[in-house]
Amino acid sequence: MNGLKSASLWLVLFIVFIAMFVQMTNKDQAEQVAITQVLKLADNGKIVGKVDDHDGRIKGKYTNEAGKATAFEAEYLSNQSDLILDRLSKAGVEYYARPGNQFLQTLFISFLLPVVVIVGLWMLIMRQLQSGGNKAMTFGKSKARLMSEGQNKVTFDDVAGVDEAKEELKEVVEFLKDPQKFSRLGGKIPKGVLLVGPPGTGKTLLAKAVAGEANVPFFSISGSDFVEMFVGVGASRVRDLFEQGKKHKPCLIFMDEIDAVGRSRFGGGFGGGHDEREQTLNQLLVEMDGFNSNEGIILIAATNRADVLDPALLRPGRFDRQVMVDFPDLSGRERILQVHARKVRLGADVDLRVIAKGTSGFSGADLANIINEAALLAARRSRDDISMAELEEARDRVMMGPERRSLALTEKEKKLTAYHEAGHALTAKFVGAQEEVHKVTIIPRGRALGVTSYLPGEERFTQFRGALKDRLVYMLGGRAAEEIIFGDFTTGAGNDLQRATQMASRMVCEFGMSDVLGPRTYGDNNSNIFNAGFRENNDSMRYSDSTAKVIDAEIKGIVDEAHTRAVKLLEDNREILVRVSEALIERETIDGRELDLLIKGEPLPERPKAPPPLPPQAPKSPEQQPEEKKRERIFGKPLLDRPSEMPG
Repeated sequence: MNGLKSASLWLVLFIVFIAMFVQMTNKDQAEQVAITQVLKLADNGKIVGKVDDHDGRIKGKYTNEAGKATAFEAEYLSNQSDLILDRLSKAGVEYYARPGNQFLQTLFISFLLPVVVIVGLWMLIMRQLQSGGNKAMTFGKSKARLMSEGQNKVTFDDVAGVDEAKEELKEVVEFLKDPQKFSRLGGKIPKGVLLVGPPGTGKTLLAKAVAGEANVPFFSISGSDFVEMFVGVGASRVRDLFEQGKKHKPCLIFMDEIDAVGRSRFGGGFGGGHDEREQTLNQLLVEMDGFNSNEGIILIAATNRADVLDPALLRPGRFDRQVMVDFPDLSGRERILQVHARKVRLGADVDLRVIAKGTSGFSGADLANIINEAALLAARRSRDDISMAELEEARDRVMMGPERRSLALTEKEKKLTAYHEAGHALTAKFVGAQEEVHKVTIIPRGRALGVTSYLPGEERFTQFRGALKDRLVYMLGGRAAEEIIFGDFTTGAGNDLQRATQMASRMVCEFGMSDVLGPRTYGDNNSNIFNAGFRENNDSMRYSDSTAKVIDAEIKGIVDEAHTRAVKLLEDNREILVRVSEALIERETIDGRELDLLIKGEPLPERPKAPPPLPPQAPKSPEQQPEEKKRERIFGKPLLDRPSEMPG
């Protein structure tokens, strides 16, 4: 509608400019002559057609020497009108007197018309500014976007891995649909729900699902939309946002990244009561639970920095519920992969649970990226579906980066990497690790020259001290293999040593697993900022220098014990270590099944050679397609038709 109005205004201005141009052109083309010459032309019979008299200005045409009609204009004084009329009448010229005000015409053409054009252009420019992102004349208006029904097609069925958060938000939606069910016992609708969690875990997706499920108006806005350089604008936008909510209540308001305006006023970074962000926060506090409370408006906010939010914002009555949206567990990751796999075509060999096992600590966004990367890899290889090989390669790509086959390793470096990775894999096997060795490769990827990947036997949230000590053993297995085979060690174990030292430090200082120091914690170990809003504030515990020496000695003792165990295990199985390393040098990658065969001393099966790329096939006839579609299934549902072209 706004575009149509703008087009109409431009059309009017164009017509006005054309009229002005025609007016000026006609004026310039008419020949200016004296009134006496007009009378002579009339006496000689050279005036053609009629003559118009506009209160002191005569217009007409005469025949020039070449015999062509030429327009002329002549001016006369008011006391000459009778003489002119008499002479033209005697000459037989048609004379028409047209009354008019020449002064007003001149004033309109010379002054008023340009002013009208300039004002019209100014109004058009200001309207364009307001319709864009600047909104030069509406600083105090809210930038919230109202989502209507059918605009958002995301539902709770599209969200997986966060069942508790879904239940909390389903209850909010149900309350809006049937408030009497909850209010009959005196219960009140929660005013605010705060979604807290690391990036990529699905906070915004949950809000979209609420918008898709609720049959009420849904406003969406970001915390940064309130921040401006002008003091008071943010507070004005908060007021306008809740005014819009009152007009559409009951309604939902989703505010993403609320930490942009909700930071604590008691920490650093605020300049006092005149600060723009603090005024915005104060207005938000008043609107959520002030003297005039806003009933029927539920605010859903999302942040990954709950530790920096103001305590007044987090109290009940404003945000009554704080929902933790954490990284998904094993079953949650599998369900997330299934949700994202609906849009792609999977092969018969795909086992999403295996991928879920190898992605511990991945967020929902990471898992979606794995499916997308696998689809791109399959498209590059001209496959008709996504196989397990593409999914595993996509997982490694997301976790560590693409393969660096262009990195030319010398034979000595390749041999060193093979023994290093074989040391990790064999120590994990020999200590009876809870994690299963899934794959060992010496193909450089990211910053690593080789990778040993593990799959957990089951999802665990707690660990015994013995299991942590076993993990330290196969963390240091690569360094131990280098010492046994080469009698020296390289910088390749730097990351292993760093992770081993960190784990030993946590065992001593955080988990109380030191026999000497006993069940105590040392230092502030609350390093997870995403859980900050759900734990007590513990000040850093101080300890003496003598205690620090004991801590250092305990950490060193745990790491040294693990290193000694790793060296002994590999020395006792040196023959197996050599056999696995030679297989890695030959094949570059071995899986867990092949590793078991090498440990038993059995020969490895021959690998099938990669078939040559197939030539382009002609499109299949309609008679062949139904039979093919009957054989293609994914999760028990018929597959979608593959697009004719896929990116790659």
